[in-house]
Amino acid sequence: MKPSILITGCSSGIGYYCAKELHQNKYKVYATAKSQEDVELLKKEGLNAFKLNVTNSEDIKKAINYIANDNNNKLDILFNNAGFGQPGALEDLSKDALKEQFETNLFGNFEVTKEALKLLRNSSNPKIIQNSSVLGFISMKFRGAYNSSKYALEGLSDTLRQELKPFGIHVVLIEPGPIRTNFRKNAYEKFKKEIKVKGSFYENEYKNAIKRFESTKDDPFTLKSDAVYKTLLKIINTKNPKPRYRVTFPTTLFWFLKRILSTKMLDWVLKNV
Repeated sequence: MKPSILITGCSSGIGYYCAKELHQNKYKVYATAKSQEDVELLKKEGLNAFKLNVTNSEDIKKAINYIANDNNNKLDILFNNAGFGQPGALEDLSKDALKEQFETNLFGNFEVTKEALKLLRNSSNPKIIQNSSVLGFISMKFRGAYNSSKYALEGLSDTLRQELKPFGIHVVLIEPGPIRTNFRKNAYEKFKKEIKVKGSFYENEYKNAIKRFESTKDDPFTLKSDAVYKTLLKIINTKNPKPRYRVTFPTTLFWFLKRILSTKMLDWVLKNV
């Protein structure tokens, strides 16, 4: 029998694609989304879907209780995929915006993981798979909120891996670069809500950023969601997976550059990307 897997953030993009493909390949998928409207759309596609807002403790407990009752108190794999990016220079962000970024990308991830461990411990080969980012180990300007949340996720995951290893629970990071999803569209909505462009010290740079937000042209080396799905599938089917899997050329390149360049030289490269 193929493993059971809980996936957060399935309304679109990576989460949606992975849930759909795994379901079609006979995995026992628990697909979750933040809004009930998205849940209903997932159900129409035949997925076992239910509401799970990772910033809502009650949602998390209900989700884990549902899986426990449906799957004999067991879960094989948790794929923490839910997340978003809050753009903007750090000095232009409110503390509430930074909190919101961490509530979803880190604290929600942490709480889902903590609750899911109750079921993962009953699996013969349990895995916690974290959807991180190339921005979990390099930093780019105007992405400080997202950068810091993903850096924190990487630290949390490294610690979890060490703590859970004696129990046979694997903790694995996927680090994608540019993937064709609604991430940029959603980030633009967060930008418009939070950032006051006029009068900012970064006004001119923001105007250029808006042009990129509104462009339909992908960044170079952008891949489709299937690139992450192939990596996810590899991890699922590997008994002893690696701690990290890098997806897209930019992720591999910057992992290499961070190891060989000084901080000043890497800053220069990133400034000119």
